[in-house]
Amino acid sequence: MKTLIKNGIVLYEGEMRKLDILFDESGILKVAEKIEEEAEVIDAAGLAVLPGLIDVHVHFREPGYEQKETLKTGSMAAAHGGFTTVCPMPNLKPFPDDPETMKTYLTKIEEDCVVNVLPYGTISDEEKGRQVSDMEGMKKLGVRWFSDDGVGVADESVMEEALRKAKELDVLIACHTEDMNYRKPGASVHASGYAEENGWTGIPSECESEQLKRDLVLAEKTGARYHACHISAIPSVEAIREAKKNGADVSGEVTAHHLLLEDRDVKGPNWKMNPPLRSHEDRMCLIEALEEGTLDFIASDHAPHTKQDKDKPMADAAFGIVSLETSFALLYTEFVYKQKRWTLPQLVSWMAKKPAERFAMTGKGEIREGYDSDLILVDLDNEHRVDASAFFSKGKNTPFDGWSVRAKVMRTIVNGKTVYVTEEA
Repeated sequence: MKTLIKNGIVLYEGEMRKLDILFDESGILKVAEKIEEEAEVIDAAGLAVLPGLIDVHVHFREPGYEQKETLKTGSMAAAHGGFTTVCPMPNLKPFPDDPETMKTYLTKIEEDCVVNVLPYGTISDEEKGRQVSDMEGMKKLGVRWFSDDGVGVADESVMEEALRKAKELDVLIACHTEDMNYRKPGASVHASGYAEENGWTGIPSECESEQLKRDLVLAEKTGARYHACHISAIPSVEAIREAKKNGADVSGEVTAHHLLLEDRDVKGPNWKMNPPLRSHEDRMCLIEALEEGTLDFIASDHAPHTKQDKDKPMADAAFGIVSLETSFALLYTEFVYKQKRWTLPQLVSWMAKKPAERFAMTGKGEIREGYDSDLILVDLDNEHRVDASAFFSKGKNTPFDGWSVRAKVMRTIVNGKTVYVTEEA
């Protein structure tokens, strides 16, 4: 069944243009100013038509922690937020660290998810950092990226072995870098005077940057494809910039919350994430690093938790916030609509095209003939407030509840099929 989107303003070849789009489940068939074809018509008058967004860093919690999120609720949250392709991290129970476990996991994904879900395998067995996982066996199942997200790989020899194996297999390694020698028990926020004023134990920037520096040296040495997760601090940015100058095959992501918030915004556990919100200077550095290309794109680090996980003192509360349903609207409102610092095509490039390119997702990230029919229709003039109670995600843990935003996803199309449509559409 063919579908025709008419009257929308389409992001095409880097510009917003009034175009029609004809597609079916096989992909985008035609993009032109006027298409006359027998097809089901979607009237996109007054809406922006964008490529489906891509998030290479989410947590869906299933299997093992279904009380926080399931594959179904997580993928519905993605669709609600305009994401048509996501990559869930493997800190699960059981860990997807071998072909047998991964095969079961992939079957469940196929059964339950409404968006494209392309999971990570672990770097090491059970993320213990002692023995490299069976990457080769998992690659045979189609897995092309590996991470021990949630922990850093402490043993340098294990990380070097993993990178050498990744180079041999032509797969990507994505790392949450964290040297626990720099983190004291109960640490919860950025190490600063503000933390001391509130009686909170801080996490210094070196906790992230020192292990990252080690990894970047190893990436350059082995020639492996290396991706740095949720960069938060100035020394980390400087290290990535230097590694790129040296020719290392490295990239880095930044989250919406690290672009929007800083340490002095922290009011309680819903502002607690790992890495933490850092200083104003760090935040400005992250924005500039994204703009100049030192950081490559935006990811959410969507991290749902139960109310019980968060309703604790800062030292004991879980790290992380939910963000799939808010990232695009928040960033559009702040940087495109209010500040006019970015254009809409820039933002979408950082949330679709660039991650697709880095993770070699053929046919995704842009609206082009022959590309996958993953599309979103967005009302850029729909002013409303973030309402955590209306999230599809089981997690309601967000510091942005009640914030005023302008952009609203009205329809999400994945592989030619509408998987989400707002009641207003």
